[in-house]
Amino acid sequence: MRLKWKIYIPIILLTVVIAVLLYNRGIGLKMNHQKQHTFDTEYFSRISGTAKERYLDSLVGSLKHQKNDSIVRNLYLKAGEEYYYLNNLKKSYSSSLTALKLSREENDSTRIAKSLYFIGDCYENSQKDSAYYYYLQAQKIYSKIHDYDKLGQMYFNKAYVLFYDGNYVECEVELSKGLECLKNSNNIKLLYSCNTLMGNCLEKLFMYDQALKYHQLALRNLRVMKRNNTDSDEVNNFNISSVINICNLYDLKGDYSKSINELKPLLTKNLRKNWPRFYAIVLSNLAYSKMKNKEYKNVESMFLESLKIVDSLGYHSDVMYKKIHLGEFYLTQKDSLKSLNILKEAYDFSIKLKNTNETLNTLKLLTLIDSKKRLFYANQYIQISDSINSIQSRTKNKYARIEYETVKVEDENKVLTKKNFYILIFSFALFLILSAISVLTYLKYKNKELRFVKQQQSDSDEIYQLLSEQQNKINAAKEEEKNKIARELHDGVMNKVYGVRMNLGFFNSKTDEKTIEKRKQYIFELQNIENEIRSISHDLNQDSFLESNDFNTLLSNLIKSQNEISKTAFYYSVDDRFEWEQVQNFYKINFYRIIQEALLNIQKYAKALKVDVKIELIDKNVLQLSIIDDGVGFDLNTAKKGIGLSNIKERTNSLKGQFEIHSQIGKGTEIIVTFNI
Repeated sequence: MRLKWKIYIPIILLTVVIAVLLYNRGIGLKMNHQKQHTFDTEYFSRISGTAKERYLDSLVGSLKHQKNDSIVRNLYLKAGEEYYYLNNLKKSYSSSLTALKLSREENDSTRIAKSLYFIGDCYENSQKDSAYYYYLQAQKIYSKIHDYDKLGQMYFNKAYVLFYDGNYVECEVELSKGLECLKNSNNIKLLYSCNTLMGNCLEKLFMYDQALKYHQLALRNLRVMKRNNTDSDEVNNFNISSVINICNLYDLKGDYSKSINELKPLLTKNLRKNWPRFYAIVLSNLAYSKMKNKEYKNVESMFLESLKIVDSLGYHSDVMYKKIHLGEFYLTQKDSLKSLNILKEAYDFSIKLKNTNETLNTLKLLTLIDSKKRLFYANQYIQISDSINSIQSRTKNKYARIEYETVKVEDENKVLTKKNFYILIFSFALFLILSAISVLTYLKYKNKELRFVKQQQSDSDEIYQLLSEQQNKINAAKEEEKNKIARELHDGVMNKVYGVRMNLGFFNSKTDEKTIEKRKQYIFELQNIENEIRSISHDLNQDSFLESNDFNTLLSNLIKSQNEISKTAFYYSVDDRFEWEQVQNFYKINFYRIIQEALLNIQKYAKALKVDVKIELIDKNVLQLSIIDDGVGFDLNTAKKGIGLSNIKERTNSLKGQFEIHSQIGKGTEIIVTFNI
């Protein structure tokens, strides 16, 4: 995962959330005109932070002995709200808790929900699971009173907690519910925040196109805010945030040129003067995009300038990110010394800030540079990564447990009526009956299928046995014929040769014309005998060749028959060094059946385009059969063992051989049978 997103999510998203919280807490609660002097809004806005806290302390103290009415409850909520803005979470929590207690006494649903909401805010940064719990309680009340704007706010707050705890799937679910509640809302800031957080969440789930859609929806919300004359500086900052989010997505998708074109117009003098931190973020991100696009001109100076700005402002987390980017840049420039030094500084920052993600990223980069300490950095990376995985495994379902336990407590106060109980029993019984019928039907079908398959196998074995016996008879006939030919050679041809040789020897000493003519006749007779021997020899050799290849021909015909009945291309190859004559018929029968069973399975399930059947002699007496297809494959851990595979395994065992099968979904299947012949 790239580093760049970590710059703007903690900064920009937090800015958005705070702005929305400020808006939705409802500054300026309505008060009875007779008691307006108890909270002087105009005076409060003019005084300093310390004076504001003293003013709120005095206000809370004056409320302790007041009658519990809506005005008092509003003032406690107002005090809790203003303490929150002053970052005094302890006093904010105390005032909000008092408002909750008073609201429950009067069964004031609206203020109960608001108190729970405020208490959740107090826990947001310290105990996220507690914050989630209080937001959930507030959500249930807003759902009952049909306050959909506040209900959407609670879904957003829950999603915000889930996002920063790394639970992105559940975060997406909560945001979807929130956006559904806000579809007719006029709270454009909250809609903007939901769309922005959804975009960031989908980015973490690697759904970049969908994330881009939500960031574009956020920009559309900004245009509405601009038409509604919302504060221009606020809209401008939100716009910069959204552009940075969109450009980050372009970078993740590899569209660095788009990112560069979008970021350049943001670097204005006004931004540099009024919002230097935003300026540094944009400048650093632009430099990063140019670096990734291999446009190295001025990239170093841009990184250094952004680093200088955030360092002068005292934003240590920003300094860390800038140093990581700068170190990565030096790495691309093959300046190992600078890269090593700057990344070590970034590593120290990440340890100091307890930022485990950036600690892992810097360690990963350091292993590429520092060859001397590579093993040390690698071990550190493994230890931290294992620690993070352990924490995530423990906290993964804690928010689901909070939801479950809350519902469980509520359900304990409900009692089922007899009617619902009987309906439940009847439904369960009906389900059992239908399930039993389905199981019996299925078993009956499977038994019938099993009997059919066994019968088919028995018939195939019988056919093969008959073919084998027929072949043996043919071989016996051939042997008899060979013996007959041998006798003819011995008794006929050899006698003729002997007679010719004797006569030629007799006429060899005579040179008269009559003798010469007789000698020619005997020479011609020798030629006839030679042709006769050649013909017999040729016939004998041809018969021997066919005999040595009978089983191989049988296998070839089996493969050929598969090609004729299927669109799958079947290929057959056999080791030239191997001779079937040395294999017993028992092995041949089982060998034939294994191939037949495997090809049948491939035809039924594999959906393969190509199948290779190979027979190899891998040792002097070890024969290996490989059947490989490029079909759909299956998961060996979850797939049921079919009859076909079981039969292959049994036949292999009967040959005292070894059976192996390798398969993955989408990557085909390989069956290997090895046995000693």
